[in-house]
Formats: sequence, structure tokens, C-alpha cells
Amino acid sequence: MEKVNALFLNEEDNIATALSEIEKNKKVLVKAGKVEKEIHMKNKIDFGHKFAVIDIQKGEDIKKYGEVIGVATKGILAGEHVHVHNIESKRGSEE
Repeated sequence: MEKVNALFLNEEDNIATALSEIEKNKKVLVKAGKVEKEIHMKNKIDFGHKFAVIDIQKGEDIKKYGEVIGVATKGILAGEHVHVHNIESKRGSEE
């Protein structure tokens, strides 16, 4: 297992952003404050793309940098790619 080069800055975040390509089936470690998570990557993640650091249920908020950026349109497992195929932006929508 290796520490991954990813942005995971807030202990409440449920996603991280890859700062380099991460291969499928790799075990990686991400840290934010006192929170440390070991993740088995279920998908290849390209530079700049997001991945789940915990299992996220359909309808659950997607949090990045401590802020809600969207909602899960289906269940997302830890290590899966988080992108337009499984999240809907809350930007500009009424709450």
C-alpha cells in the first residue's frame, strides 16, 4: 500500500481528488487531519478526477473540501470513480 497523491483535506469529505493517475486494484492511503483511510481502488482514476473514500448511498451529499458539491444519483463504493455518471451537481439549484 502506498500513500496516494490526492487532495483529501477535510475529515468530513467523502471523496478525494487524484493528483496523479491511480491504477485499478491498487490499495492507497489518504489522510485528512486525524482521519486516515485505506482504500482498495475499484476503478482506474485519472489525474484530476474524484474517487470515493467511503461508501456513499444514493441521495447522499457528496462533500469535497468540507463543502457539499453534489448528490449521489446511485450508490458509490469506496474506491470508485465519482463523476457525472453517479453524481448530480447542486451548484445553482434551489435547496
